[in-house]
Amino acid sequence: MTKTFNILFYVRRDKADEQGNAPVYCRITVDGKRSELAIKRQVALTKWQPSKGYVKGTNEEARSLNTYIDSVRTKIYEHQKLLMDANKPVTAEAIKNSFLGISQKSKSLFQMFEEHNEKIKQLVGKQFAQGTHERYVTVLKHLKEFVQKRYSLSEYYVGEVNHEFIQEFDHFLRVVHNCANNSASQYLKNFKKIIRLATAKGLISIDPFLNYKIKLKKVDRGFLLQEELDAIQAKTFTIPRLSQVRDIFLFQCYTGLAYADLKKLSKEHIIKGADGELWISTHRTKTDTAVNVPLLPEAVAILNKYESHPESNNKGLLLPVLSNQKMNAYLKEIGDLCGITKNLSSHIGRHTFASQVTLANGISLEVVSKMLGHSNINTTKIYARMVDSRVSEEMQGLKGRMSLKAAKSA
Repeated sequence: MTKTFNILFYVRRDKADEQGNAPVYCRITVDGKRSELAIKRQVALTKWQPSKGYVKGTNEEARSLNTYIDSVRTKIYEHQKLLMDANKPVTAEAIKNSFLGISQKSKSLFQMFEEHNEKIKQLVGKQFAQGTHERYVTVLKHLKEFVQKRYSLSEYYVGEVNHEFIQEFDHFLRVVHNCANNSASQYLKNFKKIIRLATAKGLISIDPFLNYKIKLKKVDRGFLLQEELDAIQAKTFTIPRLSQVRDIFLFQCYTGLAYADLKKLSKEHIIKGADGELWISTHRTKTDTAVNVPLLPEAVAILNKYESHPESNNKGLLLPVLSNQKMNAYLKEIGDLCGITKNLSSHIGRHTFASQVTLANGISLEVVSKMLGHSNINTTKIYARMVDSRVSEEMQGLKGRMSLKAAKSA
């Protein structure tokens, strides 16, 4: 039988921000054992009355917070009674969990996230790319930081996640971590998957993402124009590392391979097609979608150039591909030396294949989609940037046909 029961409201002075505002906490004590929770409100230290557990003053802000404190106190008493009426153990932790709506089955949000990430890690190379696992790890890291800074908590329960939590996390990503819209939206999509899992397990009754729209903005995909591609190809580099990275980048421009697929390219991925020509036949690391690309002469020449390169041969690979970070850094040097102002990266190589090398030369969107390994042609449309020369060519043809038609009518 419960001997003592006490509720105390206090501020965490050690968590005060630069403006002197500190979070308000509630301490529940049952038989000398404590359990604490943040009530998700802050108050200026100068306005707090420790002896009373209230805010000083009679203005609207003080009255509102004091009313909220009273409502929390009342609810805690109600949950104490609910436990007693149900003949359940009445402990400080049990009262807190009952107040927060946490059942015995509920898991820590972070624990559930970590368990999910571990499963993703085990499937890297089979079902998921390494980058997918790394992104989920980053989301969890940001989530823990957000909960600590916003609520002054080192733990959070799945059942506590609501629409307001998601809004605040979204704001945190954009302001504190300066995430662009699509980065923040992608992180939220990853978080949404964890919440869906929790909902499916019955740990959340109503999905807090139900009325929350995650909007990805269309990205202007950069690519090289023909004269820029020619400039890089014609440039002579005396520094071996730049020459090597230039060749690898050109191989991307003429095959459309993503960096992850380029890095693992081996002899088994080169086949002779039904047309008697050499093809790349592989599966995308990111989606496991089949990729089949006929090799253009420029790509074959690069493979021949590095056929005996020790760095790649020792690993059983076709090309000596550096880390993505190093490759992108050296590509910036290459861009400067070639007088190209665009921010060169391995992504630009893939986009150049899609836009300039294929689509701009009359290859159909459907064929390009298949070579890029897209499962949805709408994904390919993002790359379907028509350069001015192709637009001009098409319009000149139209003018010619219209002139011929007019002449026949005359």
